[in-house]
Amino acid sequence: MGYDADIQAAAEHFSKLLQEQKIRIEKMKADKEFVDYAKLDKIIIGVCGGDGIGPAITHEAQRILEFLLKEEVAKGKVEFKVIDGLTIENRVKANKAIPDDVLEELKQCHVILKGPTTTPRAGDPWPNIESANVAMRKELDLFANVRPVKVPEQGIDWTFYRENTEGSYAVGSKGVHVNDDLAIDFTVTTQEGSERIARAAFEYAKKNGKTRVTCVTKANVVKTTDGKFLKICQEVAKDYPGIELDDWYIDIMTAKLVDPKRRTQFQVVVLPNLYGDIITDEAAEFQGGVGTAGSANIGKRYAMFEAIHGSAPRMVTEGRAQYADPCSIIRAGVMLLSHIGYQKQADQLERALDKCMYEEKKLTITGRDTGCTGAEFADYIMETIQAL
Repeated sequence: MGYDADIQAAAEHFSKLLQEQKIRIEKMKADKEFVDYAKLDKIIIGVCGGDGIGPAITHEAQRILEFLLKEEVAKGKVEFKVIDGLTIENRVKANKAIPDDVLEELKQCHVILKGPTTTPRAGDPWPNIESANVAMRKELDLFANVRPVKVPEQGIDWTFYRENTEGSYAVGSKGVHVNDDLAIDFTVTTQEGSERIARAAFEYAKKNGKTRVTCVTKANVVKTTDGKFLKICQEVAKDYPGIELDDWYIDIMTAKLVDPKRRTQFQVVVLPNLYGDIITDEAAEFQGGVGTAGSANIGKRYAMFEAIHGSAPRMVTEGRAQYADPCSIIRAGVMLLSHIGYQKQADQLERALDKCMYEEKKLTITGRDTGCTGAEFADYIMETIQAL
């Protein structure tokens, strides 16, 4: 009898989740148009440092963006808005992934430059609040996580389109402990959510002269949700003649990224949330690790740009935050500039980063006092931009 009661309680919990997803789907259907930054009188760039090393590295990226956009700031066409309050301490105090006042500030911006945030896990001294990243993606409907990886000398030029609001992360903190013997989490795949990420990947391929989009799933085993994602990608592909769609299972795809012959054939990759999280970290290793890669989170109304690494609280505890590598979030700054229409400045920053990180290497960041500080490296980048 006790087991039946446990199952009934779990079923009621699941019913509530289904109602939440129904509401979310209706919102997705109602939101049709992307914001046109060229038509805005002023673009507001929110700068949200997060916690751990986040504030330190985000400050350096902000300095560089302000340097590149100083004329636009002087004209009143661009405004930087610093948003505090997304620290783990403040989130725990509010018992929310994003405190209400912080969320309201974020919604006043058009694009956001965000530092890493700490996500509590089992054994941590923090309560089980949702990831701030996951919450922000859901609250601002940032459905496309875009991560480019380039290593020209190895023939690598990949752009990953990871679905950002569904999959295993959609209700990641709302699983059910049915009883001591059974725990269940949920995976969410919707028609609207899958179609828009697939179309975003194909549109990018079309606009950038790419000839192949690769869909990555485990549809042979996870037949319902992954199967739906793959089928929708196949349907969307019919609207893009001249662009080939191939599909790979996540396990073999992970292996083939390290295959020197096969990996050069991948161009644009579209994949569900969890697989995208894993495989983009692997991909980043080819260009020097997660500290070298930036990430864009794109929606129709908002966009957020971030480093792809964590908050590294140990560096703060050990007094090394000033030596944290800001290159990942500066790479995100390149994507931010491009997204809001400042392609010239984006190209300048990307070229300067390549020179400073890979070519000249006049300064080296080690994460300790054996290397330069993040501020010194940011100064090096700005000096390089001036010399271009």
